[in-house]
Amino acid sequence: MKKTLALVLAFALVLGLMLTGCGGTETAETEAAVSGTTGVQDVHLKVWVPEEEQDIMQQMADSFAAAHPEYNFSIEMSIMGIDEANAQLKTDADSAADVFQLASGGVPELQKMGLLLPIGYNEAELRELYAENAITAVTAEDGLLYAVPFTPNTFFMYYNTSMFTEEDVKSLDAMLAKDLGADVTYNVAFPVSGSWYLESFFFAAGCTLFGEDGKDPSSMDWNNENGLAAGKYMIDLVNNPKFIDDKDGIGLSLLREGKVGAIFSGTWDAAVVQEALGENYGASKLPTANINGTDSQLRNFGDYKTYAVKSSTKYPLAAQQFAEWICNEENQLLRYEAIGVSPCITSLAESPELADDLATAALVAQSEHYYPQPNIPQINEYWTPATAFGEGVVNKTITYDNLQEQLDAFVAAVTTSLTE
Repeated sequence: MKKTLALVLAFALVLGLMLTGCGGTETAETEAAVSGTTGVQDVHLKVWVPEEEQDIMQQMADSFAAAHPEYNFSIEMSIMGIDEANAQLKTDADSAADVFQLASGGVPELQKMGLLLPIGYNEAELRELYAENAITAVTAEDGLLYAVPFTPNTFFMYYNTSMFTEEDVKSLDAMLAKDLGADVTYNVAFPVSGSWYLESFFFAAGCTLFGEDGKDPSSMDWNNENGLAAGKYMIDLVNNPKFIDDKDGIGLSLLREGKVGAIFSGTWDAAVVQEALGENYGASKLPTANINGTDSQLRNFGDYKTYAVKSSTKYPLAAQQFAEWICNEENQLLRYEAIGVSPCITSLAESPELADDLATAALVAQSEHYYPQPNIPQINEYWTPATAFGEGVVNKTITYDNLQEQLDAFVAAVTTSLTE
């Protein structure tokens, strides 16, 4: 009875949104409601999935159809990567999928463009299932949810347990100081030149991006004394002969050869890293770094991979239900068991199925320290200047002598373009 009532209320909400928010345009669902049509409804959703999810998506669609006898349900699958889906939706929304993968960082821009449907179905339950970071990541400025998360998207550290102990990996400085022998070329590989990685040092030093709450597009304090300390640490790091900038997969190649002791990546590399290291496979949250005389926990960007619904779908209720279904507890566990994608529903984090998974344990541990990737549209203005700064440090065109000037330019490149 409660489930039926919730369905009716959610349907009424969606109906209202479609009738008032879309200029009265009727969808297949609203036509049925307005005409009083009852019985089984034909629902055919177009779904974009990355290649690795193709097989399990059909399983999830079949179970959804079995759970929803009110629909004569089918899907049309197309292979589309998470980054490509964002671009394709903006290019041609009419031919885009009804349901598709989306990085939570893309929610603000697409919502502002009017391309995403709010996820109003079962909203209260969704808010209970997920940690606050996950809900914040898919919430737009209007306070509504616009996607359903299914896995965290951040990085942590993989290491060779024959080279480093659990105590060693707590500190980046301790790892760099250790003598790993003549056969090891580098102790650590880290993508200093990567715009999605270098923020770790600034956040560790106490800097913020777009203010404390990540909502102020004119605020970036990376050129203050804390940012200066972080920049100096990065310069010292790339000048350390035991360190190499991890670019174009060189870190993983060196790890396979036994030439480096630790790299930084995410669960997407878990299988290949485990194969490379064998019985010496280890994973951990990010270490601390001694910045300006203080051991500070490295804090990286974190967001989520999600499923979202386009605003112009013919089946707004069914599409929301399906997006929620393929991200529910049962299917997050299915996704993990089938293709190794770590779940993010709170109740699954400590499940027996995940207990011995070092990569997932490291991901969960780091999620307690990550800095929520700002979900305002202006985050798009950050990436290019960040890459330029990181490459300048690695190429050694940024030095102690011009660091303050370069940080000032970095901040100006981000905030000026945001506020013009």
